[in-house]
Amino acid sequence: MSELRKDPIIDRWVIIATERSRRPSDFNSSENQPPTGAFCPFCPGNENRTPPEIAQWGRPAAAPPDSTGWSVRVVPNKFPVLQNEGDLNPQGLGMFDFMNGIGRHEVIIENTRHDWDFAGATPFEMREILGAYTSRLNELRRDERLRYIVIFRNSGTTAGATLAHPHSQVIALPIIPKQVKEQLDAAREYYERKSRCVFCDVLRQEMSMKDRIVETNEHFIVLSPFAARFPFELQIYPRRHSHDFTLMTEEEAAMLGETLERNLRRLKRTLNDPPYNFMLQTAPPQRPSPGRPESWGTIAYDYHWRIDILPRLTRVAGFEWGTGFYINPVSPEHATQLLQGADV
Repeated sequence: MSELRKDPIIDRWVIIATERSRRPSDFNSSENQPPTGAFCPFCPGNENRTPPEIAQWGRPAAAPPDSTGWSVRVVPNKFPVLQNEGDLNPQGLGMFDFMNGIGRHEVIIENTRHDWDFAGATPFEMREILGAYTSRLNELRRDERLRYIVIFRNSGTTAGATLAHPHSQVIALPIIPKQVKEQLDAAREYYERKSRCVFCDVLRQEMSMKDRIVETNEHFIVLSPFAARFPFELQIYPRRHSHDFTLMTEEEAAMLGETLERNLRRLKRTLNDPPYNFMLQTAPPQRPSPGRPESWGTIAYDYHWRIDILPRLTRVAGFEWGTGFYINPVSPEHATQLLQGADV
């Protein structure tokens, strides 16, 4: 029988429609990768075909910028959704609010190899990529115009990738998105009532039940959430309470790289290399809000950063758009069992 399940953090309901359950092999992943053409602007030797680089790892400091020899490279997106230059200039038009499209949109080119796979990265490669994430978060937080920074990766055409060369993206926004604000507000309200982090309580509950725990290690917990929106959805949480991704120790960062690579490999082996999105959910820049000095007073105690991994195996259709409910045909418990059995 189907179940209605509620996300314990933001009260979002999903339908776990187990009667629609399918085997992993029933999900079609044949269109995962974007078409590979003769020219790729992210490959070594084509550095002059991207906007001037912002940062790089691997090339000696004395080497000229935008030259070969790099291992990870950060460049502005050639077709940004937001522009860096200018003022926000918020305005009202009757009951409507608008502002200039100011922000940042960057690309992190993760490897020189065009056919490199995140689900096979070495510890050194993962350490450089996660170091690039930390570096960009710290740098962009200095811009007083920016209120939220999201780092994400689209793998496969269904997940939104338009270039096959492995890369992540960074978008910095002048506002906090509604979905993020709902989580921040819920976390603060829970802490005000109970003096505990709601995410830590969820992790304690999941660890006691063990039905949805895919992996645990010294520093991280990987789980399929109770109210998963999508089949084989995963979340990676630090075991140590921390609101900010950039506060990881070197030991934690090394283990996160191994954990992330291993669980992407689980998905690849179980689901035949599915398209997926992963997003880093971390605390926003903690800027005082006019008239609301208490806005960030407890965030170090009430929020808990994580990485969400969403395989793109089903389509969001009319019911989801019309109701805000999601229909998941694979129970998180069944997904957990299959992923635990993957040969990694």
